[in-house]
Amino acid sequence: MIDIQGLYSLFKKCSKVTTDSRAIAGGEMFFGLKGENFDGNEYALKALEQGAKYAVVNADSAAASSGEERVIPVPDTLEALQALARHHRENTFVDGRRLTVIGLTGTNGKTTTKELITRVLSVKYNVTATKGNLNNDIGVPLSLLAIDGNTQLAVIEMGANHPDDIAKLVKVSEPDYGLITNVGRAHLLGFGSFEGVKKAKGQLYDYLAAHGGKAFVNADDSDLSAMAAERWPDSDIIPYGLSLMKAKVLRSSAEHPFLRMRLPEGILVETHLAGAYNATNIVAAIAVGLHFGISVEEAVEAVSSYIPKNNRSQMEKTERNILIQDAYNANPSSMAAALDNLILVEAECKGALLGDMRELGEESEAEHLKVLNQVLSMGLDLVCLVGDEFKKALAARPSTAVKWFASSEDLAIWLKENPVSGMTILVKGSRGIQMEKTLPEL
Repeated sequence: MIDIQGLYSLFKKCSKVTTDSRAIAGGEMFFGLKGENFDGNEYALKALEQGAKYAVVNADSAAASSGEERVIPVPDTLEALQALARHHRENTFVDGRRLTVIGLTGTNGKTTTKELITRVLSVKYNVTATKGNLNNDIGVPLSLLAIDGNTQLAVIEMGANHPDDIAKLVKVSEPDYGLITNVGRAHLLGFGSFEGVKKAKGQLYDYLAAHGGKAFVNADDSDLSAMAAERWPDSDIIPYGLSLMKAKVLRSSAEHPFLRMRLPEGILVETHLAGAYNATNIVAAIAVGLHFGISVEEAVEAVSSYIPKNNRSQMEKTERNILIQDAYNANPSSMAAALDNLILVEAECKGALLGDMRELGEESEAEHLKVLNQVLSMGLDLVCLVGDEFKKALAARPSTAVKWFASSEDLAIWLKENPVSGMTILVKGSRGIQMEKTLPEL
């Protein structure tokens, strides 16, 4: 059986690593991963036929017995992928020093903050960062293995649905710096409670404290400040925050619908982001940039050039409406923040199309009722709720001011039959609800 050094030697001969046989362009190292509903080992030989240089497979798979010399059998392909990523991270050097890795996690805003940090750091450095939200036990290794000889800094996003996910991911990525965007009430089905969320996300701080790393900590967040104080009693952290930066969020309007901020000395931060809740993500990116030698002016220019995508904090003016598209995901804290932001938006007519929040376990009904109470208190011109969890909330508090739909498809049909115009509308819900299906009708 091949050892990690032998596998690494083969990896260095390849153009990249992939786990998708459909993405073979030539020269890749293919890993046949196995899950509950798929077995990538079955596509290993096909990957080689399509141009992959090597295929790493489970030793007990049919491909391992094929006699093909380019098939590399290992006891477990996922463990091999993670070990290879860690070995690559440990053996990548910049100017004689081991590559610096910034690890990032949190309940909300991970991907947006990662994109902003990457944009700011790219002013001065060649940065390799997590693509999209490939932040799990497969995505993190793939992100690390994308590091090449040009990389000067790496920004690695880490997601978690279970108590030990971050602990596993930091062992692979070995971050030198870390940032937790926030801790909120999400994935409670996996974490068990809010305390479970803090403990799980705090594993990033645990790793940094144990290995001499540094954490960027939002001093305005009492939960994060307390978590950091437990691990760094001497305050050996890098603090940031709206208050420390003396940043003022400017009120949005039809003329200026995107988030704007004013910093000291008259510096104006113009963005393409929807939502005042992104102000903290912006100051986090500026703080990271400052630590790595990038000026405030350079950081602000980089932030201003960032355009969000994938229905994350996007604002779009259609022929009939202004849409605040935050439909990629939802949990109680991000839903409350999005609704708070909608309150601040200056508009004659406002609406909210909200889908269920998933993975909240026993607290789901109570959390959906909180959202219902909040949205009813806002006096919106249109409220449409989607999903079984909101149906339960409406049973507890019936309201004629709310329209309920079983699915986003049903809501899209209703919107087509009942066109909405002249309105500023928040569209938000968990990934599984697919609220973006309503967007073409708005």
